Amino acid sequence: MSRTLSGCHLDTWDSESAGASPWAPYASHLQSAKRIVVKIGTSTLTYPNGRLNLSRMESLVRQLVDVANEGREVVLVTSGAIGAGMSRLGMNHRPRSIPEKQAVAAVGQSLLMQMYEKLFGEYGYIVGQLLLTREDLTHRKRHLNCRNTIQSLWRLKAIPVVNENDTVAVDEIKFGDNDTLAALVAGLIAADLLIILSDVDGVYDENPQVNPDATLLPVIHEITPELVEAAGGPGSLYGSGGMGTKLQAAKMSMAGGTAVVIANGSRPGVIRAILDQKGPGTLFVPRGEKMAGRKRWIAFYLPAEGQVKVDQGAGQALVQGGKSLLPAGVIDVVGDFQEGDVVQVVDETGKELARGLVNYGASELRKIQGRSTHEIPVILGYKYFDEVIHRDNLVISS
Repeated sequence: MSRTLSGCHLDTWDSESAGASPWAPYASHLQSAKRIVVKIGTSTLTYPNGRLNLSRMESLVRQLVDVANEGREVVLVTSGAIGAGMSRLGMNHRPRSIPEKQAVAAVGQSLLMQMYEKLFGEYGYIVGQLLLTREDLTHRKRHLNCRNTIQSLWRLKAIPVVNENDTVAVDEIKFGDNDTLAALVAGLIAADLLIILSDVDGVYDENPQVNPDATLLPVIHEITPELVEAAGGPGSLYGSGGMGTKLQAAKMSMAGGTAVVIANGSRPGVIRAILDQKGPGTLFVPRGEKMAGRKRWIAFYLPAEGQVKVDQGAGQALVQGGKSLLPAGVIDVVGDFQEGDVVQVVDETGKELARGLVNYGASELRKIQGRSTHEIPVILGYKYFDEVIHRDNLVISS
């Protein structure tokens, strides 16, 4: 390697020629994966001019069908609606305004699903389309309904095909990307493996667009700021995300207990190669246990509405002792959140320690911060709970 990055496995794919795969020690994450989410990026689905690459789509669909035939549960998260719409409308430049993007996506989405229905149908499978916005996953009841729909499609032997609802979700087009969506879907169904297919072989120790001698990293245990900086780079003309969004998606999935592989979707048989521990690609090793569904929802699907700063003792009790947060440990309150909102719990330096559902609004918490629990009814005139955040509603940050 040209340099060492913390949290990265040092073997390279060059060692595969000698019969050893850098993924061999982690084979269980790939061989035994029962639930698999495969995200296919726009650059994989389309030619540089934006038109659909039908031969590649057919190859990837065939691989997904083969995986489903093994008895694994598969979800396809697909990009390409705007790219397909550009092709159908004869556009050579990606639209810039939000209404124009929405219109182009509306045209492209039907074309994209038409092709998936035809290709999967040739192998005896039907598809079920889910167009999601972030709100569908943040609202608890809708979140559970989305999960139930995917599970019902599996029972009906159908392949769920997921995309962002670009035609109505302004924020998703403006800031979102399907790497994040894929990670959220993987968490929604407690997937064992998330495969992100793009136009790159994986994560490098430096930006390969700048340094052609950059080294591909086969295994990553921790996503550090140094790694994010090293792997930076812009997305393509037709896509919306670069490597930075893929790393954030991998970080989210790893914390939830899902393994992630980033690989090149143009390589023949890439999905089967991943399951057989063959590269090239980058494997992100998850934490030991899957996070419970409710805690995943708190940690990844709900935006933080404010911050609660705690002293050193309270921070240690949360992180090391698995305790609830009491008012006595709170030293500052930031924001204007309400009871039931998600807040960040930070230490005295501002580092995030945890996230959780708060039992008191910001104005109430400011009055009782630093006080003991028996003082709460005296100060407020009532007491909902002893805890500011109960440990059952608290997720420790990785």
